[in-house]
This record gives sequence, C-alpha cells and structure tokens, in this order.
Amino acid sequence: MALLPWNIRGLGNKDTVQALKNVCFKYKSQIVFLSETKQKKRYPEKIRMKMKMENTFYVEPDGIVGGLALWWSSDVKLSVLQYDKNFIDILISVNGESEWFGTFIYAPPYEGEKLSFWERMTMLRSDVNTEWCIIEDSNIVASPNDKSGGSPFDHSNAKWYYDFLESTYLIEMQSKGGNYTWSNYRSDEDTIWEKLDRVLTSLEWNFLFP
Repeated sequence: MALLPWNIRGLGNKDTVQALKNVCFKYKSQIVFLSETKQKKRYPEKIRMKMKMENTFYVEPDGIVGGLALWWSSDVKLSVLQYDKNFIDILISVNGESEWFGTFIYAPPYEGEKLSFWERMTMLRSDVNTEWCIIEDSNIVASPNDKSGGSPFDHSNAKWYYDFLESTYLIEMQSKGGNYTWSNYRSDEDTIWEKLDRVLTSLEWNFLFP
C-alpha cells in the first residue's frame, strides 16, 4: 500500500503540480490526500485524470481558503464516512486486505477552533479498540522538541492534543528524515521550524500491519 498525504499549499502552481505527479508515479501511490488545495473541484479534477486515479472525493475550499481532495485507484475499496472542512474519515481496504478506519486531517490553524475540533476527533470512534490510522497536519506543536525559533512553546495547544491521544489510545508512528515538517521560509534569526505532521495508529492497526 502506498499512501501520499500532502499539504499542497495551493494547486495553482505548475511546479507544484509537476512535483505531485513525480512523487505519485515514483512511489506508485494508490491513495492521495491533498489539503489546502485552494481550488474548486474543476481544476484538481483535470490533474487527477492525467494521473489516472479513478476515484475521488472533494471538500471545496471557502473562496481560496482550505480545500481537501482525496483520490484513490481502482484496487482500493474506500467509503467516506464523515467529513468537514478539516478532515475526511473513511473505511478502507486495499488489494482485498482487512478493512480499517482512516482519518485524514488538516486541523484548524486558528486558536478559537482548535479545542472544539480535537474534542470532535476524540468522539469520532465510539470504539477506540479498532484498526484506526490517522494521517494528520495537526497545526499543533506537541512538545518543545518539535519547535525551533519564533515564540515560546505553547503548552495549552499541546494539552488539547495530548487529551485527544490519551482518550483514543493512539500512538505516533516513527518517522524518518528531518525533525521538522514546516517552515516559514524566512532567513537567519527569523526562521521558524515546526513539526506539525504525524501518523497516529491504534495497536489493532499495528497488529494488522506489523
């Protein structure tokens, strides 16, 4: 199974579109989740068809803010269960394997929306002892080690997030590569680096995919 999540920061740039195509073809992605498409359905549909992804589900942006796209190939059995502007929740089976729940998240970046969002995610599964994988752009720095530069670490944001983890019994999958997943792209002392993107899994999901 090859699954690609990407906060694309807008699909209007030709270089971005080409990079997306290159990554998808290199890893033979069967499922693609894009956040912050900033484009109405018509434009990403043209890209999807060129990439030969047979199935699709969209959450339209509000003007040029937000927007989610989920594409998947014909060998994926996928049903969308719930969604809003910040997440798509699915039931999935790939190549005839056992079904499991997947949730793709682009969490609210605004302070006033974060608490209610993570409370909703906590209630998403009535039975947390199930095969569940969350792929998220959390927009939350979870610990001081996940941040370099900028304002001091905010413990209040981390508390909401850790309340969510404690309630759902999900654990973070180990990642490879750099320590951070986001930058403000400024130079020298103004540079800020943060880890905002994670994959969370239940024990049952780990047993299914050891």
